[in-house]
This record gives sequence, structure tokens and C-alpha cells, in this order.
Amino acid sequence: MNFAVIGAGAWGTAFAVHLARTGHPTTLVPRRAEHAAALLAARENTDYLPGVSLPDGVRVTADLKAALTGVEVALLACPSHALRATCGLIQAVRPGDGRLKFVVSLVKGLDTGTHQRPSEIITELLPGVTVGALTGPTNAEEVARRQPAAMVLACAQPEGQLREVQAALSSPMLRVYTGDDLRGAELGGCLKNIYAIAAGCCDGLKLGDNARAALLTRALTEMVRVGVALGARTETFYGLSGFGDLVATCHGAWSRNRRFGEQIGAGAKVADLIAHRRTVVEGYRTTLAFEELCQQRGIDAPILHEIHAILYVGKAPAAALQSLMNRGLKRETTTPFAPAP
Repeated sequence: MNFAVIGAGAWGTAFAVHLARTGHPTTLVPRRAEHAAALLAARENTDYLPGVSLPDGVRVTADLKAALTGVEVALLACPSHALRATCGLIQAVRPGDGRLKFVVSLVKGLDTGTHQRPSEIITELLPGVTVGALTGPTNAEEVARRQPAAMVLACAQPEGQLREVQAALSSPMLRVYTGDDLRGAELGGCLKNIYAIAAGCCDGLKLGDNARAALLTRALTEMVRVGVALGARTETFYGLSGFGDLVATCHGAWSRNRRFGEQIGAGAKVADLIAHRRTVVEGYRTTLAFEELCQQRGIDAPILHEIHAILYVGKAPAAALQSLMNRGLKRETTTPFAPAP
């Protein structure tokens, strides 16, 4: 199966490396021609994934039209704010041979203007293709270095073609499951970034293990509540795209969102951190989109609300903690679900 990975950040590069090692012809497509030239010269992405060599099976080009020629599956690994423009570029040069049939989103963020999920944008701008989302607890460097991991490929379409893509994406070190709750898989992948910022704030404030454990437990409950209110299924959030990704992103030293929150908790200014970043913190923009959605639909999401206040209103992390701790006392509630037979 022929693949194109569009976007040459850490995750796009890691997945191109993974695909090439499993024997699939793979083209990695950086956004900038100069970045493509640097990758070709070094056979390594020194900017975003240093220390990992590109296998011979990874072709690199910034020529999107050439990259898509003969491709059956395209994986989109761009930042969420660039997804709409990226899809527009793909549609403009998309080959007319009909070979491109499956587009997989690796994007974990909502569109801040429309609140659309990545799959909704792709479906709108790339008609005639099956759209899925590949998500779960995966650190780019660990995948590139063949450390074991598991993900879920979610798609709302029948499973015939999905099974074929699942098999192609999988390897002895990367186990890919399938799921049909595309909405839930995408919402989990977005929401966990917000709660990773919250976990980072706990670390920056040096609140300890008790506080972090309490936060993550209540974050999972809130994730389920928000996701179900937005049309997802409860059980999805207890799987790889929900709980699994939440645990990895909130604990991983590599997590950009957790580290961003840690710096804020330690006293750094949000505006300064955003202004001087080379890599994207998806949870920053996604917090704004979800806060607007929750306000519009009357969804109770106190942790999300406090993170929004920290990022966009200038509230001190310690004050946000006090707001959460001083909420009215109540009975603990959890959301039961019926596991699949």
C-alpha cells in the first residue's frame, strides 16, 4: 500500500519512518521546500525528531502533487490550525486517477472558527474519500525507535477498507485497533491536551501526587461528560483515544502540552511562551474552542473553564486551583457503560 504523510513535524516524521520500516512505499511531505532539502541532505529531521535516521524507504519532497501520485492512503500530520489550508492544497493538486481513497487524520485539535473536528474539515474539502482518525497514547520518538505502542483507527464507514488500512498501519511493535466512534475518538484526542495543560500546572505548582491523581480522575469524568454531550459514546473515552491518551500526555516528560502547563504553573507568562515557540501546543487553541462550545451548550466543565481562565483571562494557576477546591461539596458520580460483548 502506498502512503503519503503530509506534515513533517515529529509525529509525521515518526509515522513515515514506521511505515517505511513495515515495507510500505512512503512519501514524507514537509510544508517548506528548504525543510525538504534539509531532510534529504541529512536523512534526519534534526529540527523535530533528532537522532532518528530516515530509512531508505522514505521519499521526501515538498512537491505535493508529485507526492500524491499513485498514493492510496494520505495521513495528515499538520497542526489543526493549518488543516483547512492543507486540505485545500491537496484538493487543488489531487490526482484524477481515483487511487487516493482513504485519508487519515493525525490531527488533535478543533477548528477555532467553526469548532469542526478534523474529520469534518477533511470530508468537506476532500469529497469522495473515506476519512478516519488515528489516535492514542503514542510519543513520536518511541514509535520511531520501535518501542511498543497501541492506537485506534476510528472511522464511521463500513469496515471493509478499514481492515485493510488497519493491517497496513500495524506492525509487531504498533498494534492498531479499529473503532466506529469517529466523533468520540477525535474529541478524546483533543480534550486530553487541555487536561495535560492542567496536569502540567499541578507540576509547576509542585502540588504533589495526590493533587495530580485527583485532577486526572476528575478530568476523565469531565472528558466523558463533555464528549457525550457533544454526541460521542461513553465507552470510547475509556479506551486508547480517551483514558490511554490522557494518561500518556499528562505524565510524559515529552508532552508539549504538559510542559507548557508546567511552565505556566511555575510562573511563566502565557503570551511569552506562545510567542517564542517553534512547535505547536494544540491544547492552547483547543481550550478556546471547547470553552465556547461548553458555554453555548450549557455543558458543565469546571476544569476546562479554569484552564481557559488561566490561558485567556490571565487568572493565576493557584487561584484557579482554589476555585476548583472550593466548589460546592457533592456526591462522587461516575459514568457506567456496558462493555462490548
